[in-house]
Parts: sequence; C-alpha cells; structure tokens
Amino acid sequence: MTTASAPNAIDSVAGLAADYWRTDIIDIEPGRIHVRGYPIQELIGQIGFAEMIWLMLRGELPAKRQAALLEAALVASVDHGPHAPSIAIAKMATSCGLPLNGAMASALNALDDVHGGAGQQAVELFHDIEARMFDGASLEAATAAGVDAFIAAHGKYLPGFGHRFHPVDPRAGRLLALVDEAAQDGVVGGRYAAIGRAIEALLSGRKGKPIPMNIDGATAVIYAELGFAAPLARGVFCLSRAVGILAHAWEQSGRSERNKGPMPRQLPYRYTGHATRHLTQPESAAAP
Repeated sequence: MTTASAPNAIDSVAGLAADYWRTDIIDIEPGRIHVRGYPIQELIGQIGFAEMIWLMLRGELPAKRQAALLEAALVASVDHGPHAPSIAIAKMATSCGLPLNGAMASALNALDDVHGGAGQQAVELFHDIEARMFDGASLEAATAAGVDAFIAAHGKYLPGFGHRFHPVDPRAGRLLALVDEAAQDGVVGGRYAAIGRAIEALLSGRKGKPIPMNIDGATAVIYAELGFAAPLARGVFCLSRAVGILAHAWEQSGRSERNKGPMPRQLPYRYTGHATRHLTQPESAAAP
C-alpha cells in the first residue's frame, strides 16, 4: 500500500464501520452525549423515566398525559409475589451465589410466551379485531371472529383475560379507569379499551360467568392506545418486572439461605417412575 493510498483506505474502513453500527438513537463523542438529538444534560432532571423509555423506543418525547399512562402500566406490572416464576427464579439464583445481574438475567430469560408474553399476544389480538372492523365488521362480529381465530391458532387460553389467582385483578380496573379518563380528554382514542371490553362481554356470554380483564389485558390496552408495537408490550413489561426481580433478589441476598429450591425441603415431591429394580448379571459375566 502506498503512502498516498493509505488515508483513503483508512477512511473507507472507518466509513464501513460507521455504517455497520449506524443508529438513530444516540450520538456520542468525547464530552458529548445526544439522545435522539437531545443533549443528555438537558434531559437529566427534566423528564421522567417513562418519558425516557418513550423517547428511546419511539424517537420523540410523549405528551405528559401519554407518559402518565405509560408510567401507570409500568407501576402496575412491577411485581406479583414470590410464587411468580420470574421472581422465584431470581430468589433461587441469588441463593445459589449469583450476583444481582446474574439473578436478574436468569429471571428475565423466563419471561417468554407463557410467563411474560400475554401482553404482546393481547395487543396482537386487539389489532386483529381492529383490522376486521376496518374491513366493515361490527365490533361484536369482529370480536367473535378474532377470538375464534386466535383460539383456533393458539388454543383455548386467551391472553389478557381471567386470572388463576385473582377472581378480579385489582390492577386492571384502575388502569382501565385511567384509559377512560384519557379517552374522554382526547389523549387516546379509546378504541382498544372498547375492544377489550367487547372480549370480556363475549367470554362472559360464552362461559356463563364473568371472565374479567387481567393486568396483561389492561396494560395491552394502554400499549395499544399509545401506539406501541405488539412486541414492545413484552419488552416494556420486562422493564417493569425487572424492578420486582431486582427487589426480591436484593432481599434474598440478605438472607443466609443457600441453594434455595422451588419448595421447602420438608415437603416431599411425588415420584411416579419405576419401582425399585436391580441390574441382572449378564450371562457373559457369569462364572463358568
């Protein structure tokens, strides 16, 4: 490589690397940090964490009432007790010697389709029902068709409705009341709240008993009303539940328990395998 060509080659490689790691989110140089174009020092002390989440994910700052709705969803989903799998995993991992970051990572990895994915799935269901309404179906007809299609594809469990522990989820009603207030004031449209309630009515009619919306359904209403893409409903839930996970892992770290299992050692599990059996001596190994 000649001396004259070297700077051009370096510039080419630098340009390739810069394009390879391109981002619209953050711009950093020595002594300078801009988040979505805003100098970080102008954001610090001026916006809340919910607004920062919105800015990072959406590219613009939310209106105050939009941020308040997002924050309500974040607050409501923080924790659901040590029997929740993600929290239990954090406690067990901590007792096995993992530091806080390791316990949090172990717990967050459990937030998949079954435990943690219901919010995303509910938003997807709401969007499907909305699309059927755009095609001309009434709210009731679109809801019935959307629910039937979801059950046919995924099974009888409908994300966001009913709860294995709470007859009525105490978080859902408060969140929906906040959505109603926001819809009255024009902050959100209210379409997804109507869809959620139409699903409640449909399920109650089919089951012959109330099947109320739960925390996943209510937060899904909020995320959909605020325009978050369905996968972000799961991502934002993970941000919220990480707080509970951290709190329980930190609490556990102050205890002397080691190798905490999924249940007290005084409680036996049920063995359902073979009765006691023994190896028989192979013929080839028998004495002559």
